[in-house]
Amino acid sequence: MTTTDVSGLTGAAAAAAEAARDHLLRLQSPEGWWKGELETNVTMDAEDLLLRQFLGIRSDAETAEAARWIRSQQRPDGTWANFHGGPPDLSTTIEAYVALRLARDPVDADHMRRAAGYVRESGGIEAGRVFTRIWLALFGLWSWDDLPVMPPELMFLPNRFPLNVYDWGCWARQTIVPLTVLGSLRPVRALPFDLPELRSGVRPAKDERGWGRFFTGLDRVLHVYQRRPVGPLRRAAVRRAADWIIARQEADGCWGGIQPPWVYSLMALYELGYGLDHPVIKRGLDGLDRFTIRDERGRRLEACQSPVWDTVLAINALGDAGVPPADPALRRAAAWVVDEEVRGLGDWAVRRPDVPPGGWAFEFDNDVYPDTDDTAEAILALRKVDLPEAEQPIQRAIRWLEGMASRDGGYGAFDADNTRELCTKLPFCDFGAVIDPPSADVTAHVVEALAGEGRAESRTVKRAVVWLLKAQEADGSWFGRWGANHVYGTGSVVPALVAAGVPAHKPPIRRAVEWLEAHQNPDGGWGEDLRSYEDPAWIGRGESTASQTAWALLALLAAGERSHAVDAGVRWLVDHQRPDGTWDEDQFTGTGFPGDFYINYHLYRLVFPISALGRYLGGSR
Repeated sequence: MTTTDVSGLTGAAAAAAEAARDHLLRLQSPEGWWKGELETNVTMDAEDLLLRQFLGIRSDAETAEAARWIRSQQRPDGTWANFHGGPPDLSTTIEAYVALRLARDPVDADHMRRAAGYVRESGGIEAGRVFTRIWLALFGLWSWDDLPVMPPELMFLPNRFPLNVYDWGCWARQTIVPLTVLGSLRPVRALPFDLPELRSGVRPAKDERGWGRFFTGLDRVLHVYQRRPVGPLRRAAVRRAADWIIARQEADGCWGGIQPPWVYSLMALYELGYGLDHPVIKRGLDGLDRFTIRDERGRRLEACQSPVWDTVLAINALGDAGVPPADPALRRAAAWVVDEEVRGLGDWAVRRPDVPPGGWAFEFDNDVYPDTDDTAEAILALRKVDLPEAEQPIQRAIRWLEGMASRDGGYGAFDADNTRELCTKLPFCDFGAVIDPPSADVTAHVVEALAGEGRAESRTVKRAVVWLLKAQEADGSWFGRWGANHVYGTGSVVPALVAAGVPAHKPPIRRAVEWLEAHQNPDGGWGEDLRSYEDPAWIGRGESTASQTAWALLALLAAGERSHAVDAGVRWLVDHQRPDGTWDEDQFTGTGFPGDFYINYHLYRLVFPISALGRYLGGSR
């Protein structure tokens, strides 16, 4: 590229950054926060209708709106997927189908016949995941006897004992506790239809190898106990579970700020006699309205909301783009972030009882579960703003982060040392990640934040850096737990290692640069399909997206690259920008559970390109 070409690209990048920055600023709320839609899949909407059916509050209007949205997401082959362009998902298709039956869609309608045909060919509801079959059992469409047993007596296991509730990741424990109540009570709300058209008549074979064999045998024993439990013990366990659930309801009525524990907690408490007019139930149902989006396509429910995450990423992006620290928009955003600081104890304190609280959560209301990822990004963001009152929250957050390191030096998102693999072997746990071990992306963000606070030489950061170096894949990339996938992991780790003092010419950085350059698409962008979590052939491969192109650029720029690959990536962002300053991105690039649950963060397509363009231009000045 000639000097003139470079100069022209720099000018185009500056114009693109300015347009994107202006678009982002227009999206800021009057209170100071940003929040993009958190798009997932139609199980959220199907389960919302089933929840309302269970509670006896489902309305025709809500049903029609949700059904319209669910139909809009069906593909030509009759199936539903878990992410844009992904393969059909059996359980998602089953739940969507049941929801449309609730909406009175005829069984012989073309879209229903195509869906039912796929379900039968894929093994029927018998092959659906456990959580889907629990929903069916709640309505008499599956037998409770044919589900794995999780007894509420688990509540009495000591915190150090295997399979106690704190052995699960925070999202899993909040879901499992109410499900133990429902599983013990076994409620059934009969529906006016059955699902013979979705049955294959073939039961999946049980895993009789290793731990599978052990837990299959244990499950048989628990089924015997389930039929004749020790009455006083069972009643005490259910009471303890109910108290545990109620103690963790947030101010806005949610549980953990996420859909699964929310809906199961409402049903469990309702079945225990908490009426619709009880404050806990009423708060919970009212809170769901905040998570509901209505537009011309219908009614849909967000699985979660990400205002703290979106806001700190937006602050970081604007800072990277040259917005001055005293800018009123940044100060307003930073003040809102400071007010969102979590000052109380949460479940994390079970493993770290001597660590004082501090830090931030992901959502508007989730004080029981702050996370290290949001906390790290909040520290980085607040340092970009002239706001003296942020100093003490930053110091508390640093202290909390330092205390949340796992024994191996890495960082999980919500808990320290949440690594008991035994949980993953249970027949009950066939969907999603159920533990929260350290991951490269989260560890990298913590390293970057602490290094920015002058702690690069601390024992905490040095151990975390060693953890990251050990976690590097043989091909030079890093696995991405919370974003898709190796592009996200590598894009997170390289800037962190450089910030911590690892020289850019050292082999770990060079290998990462080579991996990124080798996986750049011919069009200049980067993309990685979410199928890479299950099929290694997809690692580093996929249609170029704005967010993933930005992640790759952030890594290359941190490594000191001013190369053809960097220029081509910047050119891709410039050429694919929309007239309004943002980018199209139908692809899901966020990860909830690798292999099972994915997210399209609607602000990712904007904040990360702003950061990448800003850092590119900063290096040009």
